[in-house]
Formats: sequence, C-alpha cells, structure tokens
Amino acid sequence: MSDTALTPREAWSGEFGAAYTARNQADAQALRDRTRMWARIGEAFGAEPPASILEVGPNLGINLRVLPSLWEAELYAIEPNPAARDRLVADKVLPSERLFAGFGDSIPLPDGAVELAFTSGVLIHVEPDRLPATLDEIHRVSSKYIMCAEYFSPRPEAVPYRGHEGLLFKNDFGGLYMDRFPGLTLIDYGFFWKRVTGIDDVTWWLFRKS
Repeated sequence: MSDTALTPREAWSGEFGAAYTARNQADAQALRDRTRMWARIGEAFGAEPPASILEVGPNLGINLRVLPSLWEAELYAIEPNPAARDRLVADKVLPSERLFAGFGDSIPLPDGAVELAFTSGVLIHVEPDRLPATLDEIHRVSSKYIMCAEYFSPRPEAVPYRGHEGLLFKNDFGGLYMDRFPGLTLIDYGFFWKRVTGIDDVTWWLFRKS
C-alpha cells in the first residue's frame, strides 16, 4: 500500500485523477458497450426519456459521448479533474458553459435543473462523510429521474484501490437513496456482468421523483 495517504478529493482532482483519465480510452468497443448499457436502462423511461441530463463525475465522458445517439437531451456535467475537463471540451463532448468544476456535494445548478441526474462508478469514490451531501445534491438538482450504477455490497465496505486505502467504498447505494428519500419510486434495477457486457460488475438503480 502507498505510504502517502490521499483523500478522495485530493486524488480525483489531482495527478491521480489525471492518470485515470490517461489510462482510459473512449474507443469503439467502449462506446458500443456503454450504448448497450444505456439502451437497457432506457427501457424504463418508456415514452418519457429525459430532456436534460447531468452526469456527476464523467471523467472523459464515455456516457456523455453515447447518450446523444439514444435521446435528444441537453447534457451537463460536474467534474473535479482539470485534465478530464479539458478532454471533454477538446473532444466537443460538452460546451464549457455546461461543464462545471467541482464535486457532487456542491452542484452549481438550481433545484430541479435537469430531468435526470446520475453517477456511474462515482459514488464508490466518495468518502462516507461526504456521501449524504452528495446524494442530497443529486436529488436536489433532478426534477424527474435519478440513476446510479455502482459496485454493490449489502453493507459498507472499504476496498484497497490501486495501492491506496480510503479511495473506494462499496455499498447498497440504491438502498441509501430509498432510505434517505422516501418519495423516490424505484422504476427498475439490474446488474451488468463484465464478462458479457464489457461494463464493470455494477448494480444499477433508476428512480423517479414523486
């Protein structure tokens, strides 16, 4: 394990996060896999797909790159890492005015600003003491849907990540949303098995606000 302790905020906004961006590629296979992922989740929207979408922590934006092929929606994101933000703008994934610097516990959008707010492999990297505020902000800025796709554990579990402690936390994130916001309705949920989907082994939940 590393002798240097990094907090999640330090890690993802600094060189550690920039290295993550550099390791990942939005290649054709990754985009196909992610398109299939969203097509499956999107079955639950029925005739009401979201007209505006915020991703919290998009990194290089694999999700945001495929969403326009499925729905006509105005896209937004909040991302802590400067290298990732530069990549999103350079690749024309998002215009700079709809890309914010920061973390999910402080989103610079008004209440109900987007119809869908979501995370994909991001809540797992939020330290436990900041997780409630992050869920609150995601809930606040969504007017209709909330989705998360994360590593699941029935109880909180800290997992070593790339030689560091305190940077990855499994949990029942769907249960946390339902317990914290009783007005949410679970529309659908499922599991993406990496062996056949190309998506990391994640559980996903899609909720609708009442």
